[in-house]
Amino acid sequence: MSAADTTEKPRDAAHGTIEVSIWRGRDEGRYETFRVPMRESQTVLDIVTHVQRHLDPTLAYRFACRVGVCGSCAMTVNGRPRWTCRTHVSKVVENGRIEIGPLANLPVIKDLAADMSPFFEKWQEAKGAFTPSKTREADIEPISPETRERKIIDAAIECINCGVCFAACDTVRWNEDYMGPAALNRAWTLVNDVRDAGNAARVHAVAQGGGCHACHTHQSCEQHCPVGLNPTASIAGLKRRTMQAFIRGELE
Repeated sequence: MSAADTTEKPRDAAHGTIEVSIWRGRDEGRYETFRVPMRESQTVLDIVTHVQRHLDPTLAYRFACRVGVCGSCAMTVNGRPRWTCRTHVSKVVENGRIEIGPLANLPVIKDLAADMSPFFEKWQEAKGAFTPSKTREADIEPISPETRERKIIDAAIECINCGVCFAACDTVRWNEDYMGPAALNRAWTLVNDVRDAGNAARVHAVAQGGGCHACHTHQSCEQHCPVGLNPTASIAGLKRRTMQAFIRGELE
């Protein structure tokens, strides 16, 4: 374990310092402790950035927009997956300490940067890409926002691919074949898209062993989603849809 301190107190420091334990290394690593200044309106991402810029430039982490749009800054904070650019330190600091690690259920590239490849590979397994039913030469089809299908899609469409639900999911941890909440939530939006032509293959895909019926309905995904989505409800919709397909003889 190593410790580091800033050489001078920044002018906007408000309440002393915070002790921050940060994961270093890959899957086999350790936590190292740093002291960083506590500031007003400070986010967890601000803390990580301070460590990398002022205390240890070798620290690896991922971020982009810093305003809650891209989802790339998700990490584990005090044991819980979070969106660090929108998580204020004052809400999570415990006895002057914070522990920050990479997202769970994913391989670690280095330090706080998790390998998102398994997360997006599950999207591919769930047929999470839109399959057009018309060519680009066709007229744009008007879709009323008042239709039942469009309302279902609107309730689930704002996923930012942060991986928080994947990291929080117990079934992902136990079952390596499980597609995960985000991939299945995406499949549900496409199943309800009247413009999509890939639903036969999609329903077949999500009905397999690692699909929607593997969900144990713990609702960790809903509890942790930083944009307030409910993937559990989407997965329940897929369970109903696949059962209907089975009764109609569309699935073996």
